[in-house]
Amino acid sequence: MANVLNSGIKLVKNVGRYNVGASSLDELSGLLTRLREQAVCDGKKSGVIFLVDQYFKADATLTDRIALQVSDVLEFIPTKDEPKTDDIDRLVASLILKGFSEPAAVVGIGGGITMDYAKAVSNLLTNGGNAAQYQGWDLVKVPGIFKIGIPTISGTGAETTRTCVMTNPATGMKLGMNSDFTVFDHVIMDPELTATVPRDQYFFTGMDAYIHCIEALEGSYRNAIGDAYSRETINLCRQVFLEDDMQTPANREKLMVASYLGGCAIATSYVGLVHPLSAGLSVVLGIHHCVANCIVMRAMADYYPAAYDEFWKMAEHQRVKVPEGVCQNLGEADFKALYEASIMHQKPLTNALGENYKSILTQDKVTDLFKKM
Repeated sequence: MANVLNSGIKLVKNVGRYNVGASSLDELSGLLTRLREQAVCDGKKSGVIFLVDQYFKADATLTDRIALQVSDVLEFIPTKDEPKTDDIDRLVASLILKGFSEPAAVVGIGGGITMDYAKAVSNLLTNGGNAAQYQGWDLVKVPGIFKIGIPTISGTGAETTRTCVMTNPATGMKLGMNSDFTVFDHVIMDPELTATVPRDQYFFTGMDAYIHCIEALEGSYRNAIGDAYSRETINLCRQVFLEDDMQTPANREKLMVASYLGGCAIATSYVGLVHPLSAGLSVVLGIHHCVANCIVMRAMADYYPAAYDEFWKMAEHQRVKVPEGVCQNLGEADFKALYEASIMHQKPLTNALGENYKSILTQDKVTDLFKKM
């Protein structure tokens, strides 16, 4: 652990409470009953905001399973594109018009996009303003509405982390509301909910947990707890992705735990070079975060050699085709935009390359990296 830098992270907040294991979703009804009763005692309405991945729109049993009541509102979140600040602002304005300025709870059910929406909505309902105002570190000053995260895919760690990532179209900045107030108050981890995840998506998203932790362990911002979370996350990912069937019930539960622990790891440390370059692909080319991470791994042989070899071993073992050639037909202006969208991520790049990272990641060097993707 030579050249360890001070991360500035001394006080860490984790998820308040959680349920884990098959059929854990059954616990939601009782939890919401208690929250509704408390809201009424506090002179507020008992309605709950449900934000659900649009993937489940065709699930006729969903409303029964989540204990939806007539006083609640159910919004299906589009997931074709990653969250934008304007989209979140429009959703918050719509919910307030519907009378949900002080709901009993906000429940996010889905992947990282939907859970990020839930965290952002919770924060904005109590802090006011618009989403772009809170992109950065510790800008959220007031606790949000009680929020519950229910992941239906594993890997991003959105159920654990203190951020909700969004892109500001006006500035091109992809950054989250990094705040203790962004952390979910309660998380329900039911591996039965991941049973229908398409195979390639299961791999790409699961790899986000792995990549979080290899970046953290190779970085300069280190601490013993973050290292422990990272090591166990990587251990679980190896168990899942080096087995012949990565989607057995047991492996889905392992990956759900890996996702949670990977999020805890990042709460005490930082990512590295993969995530800033991945952000560039997302901002400029519109590629979703997790598959973008995997694409970036095509250019990481010199920076994370052991993880590079292991990643491609797991991809080959699972017969997953990682997209390639995504930057093949780009022009000079596109590569400049990719550089600018990547280089702005100071903390991760310092973590990976040191405080003089800009002298290493020149525009020509970053262009060469993207050309490998």
